[in-house]
Amino acid sequence: MISVTLGPDAALRLDKALSAAVPEEAALSRSRLARLIEEGAVSRAGQVVTDQKAKTAPGEVWQIRIGPAQAVETLAEAIPLSVIWEDADLIVIDKPAGMVVHPAPGSPSGTLVNALLHHCGDSISGIGGERRPGIVHRIDKETSGLIVAAKSDRAHHGLAAQFEAHTVTRHYLALCNGVPEGSDPRLRGTRGISFEPGGVIRIATNLARHRTDRQKQAVTWPPEGRHAVTRTRVVEGFAGQAALIDCWLETGRTHQIRVHLAWAGHGLIGDPTYGGRRKLSGKLLGEAAQEAADFPRQALHAASLGFTHPVTGERLEFRSELPGDMNALLAALRAAG
Repeated sequence: MISVTLGPDAALRLDKALSAAVPEEAALSRSRLARLIEEGAVSRAGQVVTDQKAKTAPGEVWQIRIGPAQAVETLAEAIPLSVIWEDADLIVIDKPAGMVVHPAPGSPSGTLVNALLHHCGDSISGIGGERRPGIVHRIDKETSGLIVAAKSDRAHHGLAAQFEAHTVTRHYLALCNGVPEGSDPRLRGTRGISFEPGGVIRIATNLARHRTDRQKQAVTWPPEGRHAVTRTRVVEGFAGQAALIDCWLETGRTHQIRVHLAWAGHGLIGDPTYGGRRKLSGKLLGEAAQEAADFPRQALHAASLGFTHPVTGERLEFRSELPGDMNALLAALRAAG
């Protein structure tokens, strides 16, 4: 039970007043408070109030009853995880390619959430009143690399706020078709692409669902879609045919890097959705060209992740080495180009 005293500037309606007055360490969002009100968990002087818009007054004392976190239908599964960091509030995982993050109709089991429920057990204190990990960002099934999940409400709110404010740093390593360079006149003539010091290419568009294929995203322009910004630079080029690139996100939209690189004419190697029909030259790269053509997934890896711990305030930075399949393709490209 939490007791909350409304301040002198309390809002007139209950949900807003409680949201402003509840202690920060309680980690109760306004939406969570609204559900608690509707569920009859909020009272004043012993009287339960279930109307979110009920009038309040400064100085009133309200009680909020918070029950234990409820189990969710998603089953815990003993799936091995590569844990990079874990404490009472957070866990950072190095996700393998092929693992889905969230259960969905097409993949109800074998997901990262299933694995986290088993790994964390009772150490998950609950997100939004449910015993589940709080996922505030995602990476695609066939993308490998770092992802952070919250184990408590307070960590979930703090992480979500950092992602919304774009203060989380995320760098991806990718292998793309061609070598994106500022000297390319076609690239310079492509809408939404600009150039920054240090060989950095900035891609800024809106993204929305493709009009005919709802499984895909597409580049759009205001007012349609959501603003998306990706920056990239070439780390290493291979005979003008392919490149190892560093990509970092200002925003985090679905398939953002994959769509933006395809828009720039440099789709990722192995990307079945956005990679296009471009192929590497066997004359220039030999067997490496065939290895690239046979690569079974988009060559994209979430290589670094940085954020401020939402509870301790410590700045955390994590790195993940390229997985074996991308390392093998990179080695072949280096040997050939």
